[in-house]
Amino acid sequence: MQGDNRSSVSEFILIGFSTFPHQLLPAFFLLFLLMYLFTLLGNLLIMATIWSEHSLHMPMYLFLCTLSISEILYTFAIIPRMLADLLSSQHSIAFMACASQMFFSFTFGFTHSFLLTVMGYDRYVAICYPLRYNVLMSPCGCACLVAWSWAGGSIMGLVVTMSIFHLTFCGPHKVHHFACHVPPLLKLACGDNVPVVAMGVGLVCITALLGCFVLILLSYAFIVATILRIPSAEGRRKAFSTCASHLTVVVVHYGFASVVYLKPKGPQSLEGEAFMGTTYTILTPFLSPIIFSLRNKELKSAMKKTFLGKLCPEKL
Repeated sequence: MQGDNRSSVSEFILIGFSTFPHQLLPAFFLLFLLMYLFTLLGNLLIMATIWSEHSLHMPMYLFLCTLSISEILYTFAIIPRMLADLLSSQHSIAFMACASQMFFSFTFGFTHSFLLTVMGYDRYVAICYPLRYNVLMSPCGCACLVAWSWAGGSIMGLVVTMSIFHLTFCGPHKVHHFACHVPPLLKLACGDNVPVVAMGVGLVCITALLGCFVLILLSYAFIVATILRIPSAEGRRKAFSTCASHLTVVVVHYGFASVVYLKPKGPQSLEGEAFMGTTYTILTPFLSPIIFSLRNKELKSAMKKTFLGKLCPEKL
């Protein structure tokens, strides 16, 4: 009987932006589209620079290239559909399409967090154990870290999606969000096992994210302790400059995530929920390539050499 109830749900209605004034939706569409295109362009530019510049063929930039790939795929899983809904009167999404969106968004989102953790470990080894860096961060070891990050993200996406979409959904199938997100879908589910599934999914996600964050904090605790032992101010500045872009992205990533997912429970308007969601879905990926491009001197110099040198060689 439970299987029959689940199979009868053929679609959901995404109403994340339905309460906004219709005259504002085209403006939101244009703003989000420009931010999305800039995110794609920025990440593709980073990947092309790392690929073409041999001096950047080192573990830190391999991880950055992989991070750009995960960011592109994460935004592609959510934003195009959201942009289409902004200008469409039909906001329905098929049951399987909703499950697919959740799977891919969680897969690439958690892969992103795992890669940020790996990048923190890379900076820890480079600063705390520079003489053993080539051994500890060998090509094979780096490939394994990247593979484990993608495998971990895929497992997390599968666990969350299977847990949610094995529930029975009843009542009006209106999702109070612009994407197939866990909390609004849990509100549509019915059955005695819903609280257990909600608690289980929450614990798994929080444990994974908190674990990544704690590992990053530990890495930087050892990094700061090592940097403070460097005798010269110039040496300390150079050592910390190699971590600045990664640390800034970590603060932005977990800062926005905590605002969205750890905010106090209470009455919240639908407009407020939508705006809070866009900060993590659109703004964080938008800022990431900007931070890496501006705060990483080697990458910025390589971009000027690779692209500006071809377009305007007289300026170099």
